[in-house]
Amino acid sequence: MQYNQLGNSDLKVSEICLGTMTYGQQNTIEEAHQQLDYAIKEGINFIDAAEMYPVPTSAETYGLTETYIGEWLKHQQRDQLIIATKIAGPGRGFKWLRDGAKAIDRDNIKQAVDDSLKRLQTDYIDLYQIHWPDRYVPRFGQTVFDPTQVKETVSITEQLEVFADVINAGKIRYIGLSNETPWGVAQFSHAAKQLGLPKVVSIQNAYNLLNRTFDGALAEAVYYENVPLLAYSPLGFGYLTGKYLNGKPEKARVTLFENFGQRYLKPNVSKAVAAYVEIAKRHQLSPAQLAIAFVRSRWFVASTIIGATTLEQLKENIESINVVLDKDILAELDSVHTQYPNPAP
Repeated sequence: MQYNQLGNSDLKVSEICLGTMTYGQQNTIEEAHQQLDYAIKEGINFIDAAEMYPVPTSAETYGLTETYIGEWLKHQQRDQLIIATKIAGPGRGFKWLRDGAKAIDRDNIKQAVDDSLKRLQTDYIDLYQIHWPDRYVPRFGQTVFDPTQVKETVSITEQLEVFADVINAGKIRYIGLSNETPWGVAQFSHAAKQLGLPKVVSIQNAYNLLNRTFDGALAEAVYYENVPLLAYSPLGFGYLTGKYLNGKPEKARVTLFENFGQRYLKPNVSKAVAAYVEIAKRHQLSPAQLAIAFVRSRWFVASTIIGATTLEQLKENIESINVVLDKDILAELDSVHTQYPNPAP
């Protein structure tokens, strides 16, 4: 396992991060703890959660993921682990979350942080992320910016000022972005420099063989601002394993939750997946390990977030650290990308 510096922080995160959004929905607390124990044994020191997890989120399960982690974390050596979580932003209609008040403002940030600390049973959070922007942006499969959707929003400066207070109180150590845009990365970084406020140290966006949109303007932004990517969905909701090529497996996420992962239902997804699976077979790799190894190979990725519903899946995903893709395999992957560019952005 390799460990990478997270931006200008002193956090050194494992190249594989354990994602936990199934805990409390598809995974029991016993299964969650089994995964956590195994991940740590394999050298993972980085665990990612969110206040709204598990997903699909609901009033009945809200907060269970952090609660499950907290029950495990209280028995661990806390300073050897890097715990990340997120505050949910507005615009998703989750009425049960903080009584429906979700602006990224002072009251909501303070309540969300305190609630997460209580559920996680810890005194501090290493990396606290804005799950998606307070302002309107296209997200979760949307690709077109619509000016008519722009609304009044909490200023970036105000958000950073509150986070500065929470950092000074010792409740969080660093802040990060998620589902953010190049403009957002630049604005958060500029405001921090100009006003002496906390600088964001990471961005967590989707990145995989079916969605390489990060390669463009976002890659430029994170290069100049030193804000590395925490890549989520490296397996494209499991599509890149090839398991959906011949129907929907009984217990798979897309089978269980019909309206989940709509971005992967677009026309060229199956064709691209089939081509990537064929490359994996030709090189005697599992499709999952090929897909994760590709994400790990990108210069802007500090850590690749993997999630699994079974221990067998988790083992296979972690074993991808032993796979290094040579220039010929990367060229083959690029050839498929040229033929089917970003079929699931």
